[in-house]
Amino acid sequence: MTLAEKILARASGRDRVKPGEYVTARIDQAVCHEALAAVALNLEAAGVKGVWDPDRIIVALDHYVPAPTQRAAAIQQLVRQSVQKYGLRHYYAENAGVVHQVMVEKGHVRPGELIVGTDSHTCTYGALGAAACGIGFSEMAWAAATGELWFRVPETIFFHLDGRLDPPLTSKDVSLKIAGEYGAEFAQYKSVEFHGPAARAMSVAGRMTMCNMSVEIGAKFGFFPPDETTWTYLKARGLERPEDLDRPAEPPPDRAIGLDLTSLEPQVARPHQVDNVVPVSRANGVVIHQAVLGSCTNGRLEDLKLAADILRGRKVAPGVRLLVSPASREVYRAALADQTLAVLVEAGAIILNPGCGPCFGGHMGLLAPGEVCLTSTNRNFKGRMGSDQAEIYLASPATVAASAAFGRITDPRELY
Repeated sequence: MTLAEKILARASGRDRVKPGEYVTARIDQAVCHEALAAVALNLEAAGVKGVWDPDRIIVALDHYVPAPTQRAAAIQQLVRQSVQKYGLRHYYAENAGVVHQVMVEKGHVRPGELIVGTDSHTCTYGALGAAACGIGFSEMAWAAATGELWFRVPETIFFHLDGRLDPPLTSKDVSLKIAGEYGAEFAQYKSVEFHGPAARAMSVAGRMTMCNMSVEIGAKFGFFPPDETTWTYLKARGLERPEDLDRPAEPPPDRAIGLDLTSLEPQVARPHQVDNVVPVSRANGVVIHQAVLGSCTNGRLEDLKLAADILRGRKVAPGVRLLVSPASREVYRAALADQTLAVLVEAGAIILNPGCGPCFGGHMGLLAPGEVCLTSTNRNFKGRMGSDQAEIYLASPATVAASAAFGRITDPRELY
């Protein structure tokens, strides 16, 4: 069976499942951010007094931190009250970081688990071999009350990643290449597995980026099959290797989409769709007003270090605002300790608190009409970061850093 089939079979108490079948599956972990407020209101309206397992519902505030409005403050107050009311044991307050990064760092993600979350980028956890997806508030209320949810077993698309990625190329360039090549709905309600030597060579951080971006091609789940990189990461977090989950066999060549990364050029998604992707050479020279590093896609330590390597000894171009939002407090502290943040500050960056930051336009880094932003986040929809008359381009942390130095979209290979 594929990873999605294997996990859904276990979670639904069956020996086998087939694509297209509907199953009722037991949830291993449920994840909420500020949306817990809406979930709690749903539970209250339904007369639900308690949740299925207070130890398996994880909460972190990340979208509106610090609270920018009275309404946001009231929502966060309701979240804190709900955590107390239901006795939730894993609550990470405003300075922990993006919930997806926190989930992985704190050891809440294990290979073979089924995880649901009130955020579309919950699929990030497939980097460690978990079946994870975003769900709506009412679905989460049901899952929180009962510990189960229905799923349709998805078909699986296999990607075979060949060749190698040499810096400053990153897994973000691979994700954008796939989105541009196959489109935003290519994997609608399907599972995606990444195989091949280039996939196996990726770090856990790089894999998290790929799985995070899987939803941008419509995928229900995104997976890297667990391997020694997975086990080494888990061991460092104090987690043991599951005995019954081995790396599945590589799919037959005729079942996999091959992608050779050896000659891959840095990629850029132009406004206003994630799949409007071109090589950086076709976006070179576009003047930018803001550059953003961070989010659950590219706010990890290796992302910030790559940007710092490019900006070391350089300055952010006049007229450009470079905003840096580490994905978590742990990342923030590590970047402080190794001087990564010092390099970025010296270059002229503005360091934000850990969290979602400017990614979704909640309260930081809003764009004015006519402004252009180049960001390492995951979506460039019209109006996402402020004015619907602004333009958002997506790229890797390396491309964002190089472009911030020049004040225009730039191939990072010119500076690396």
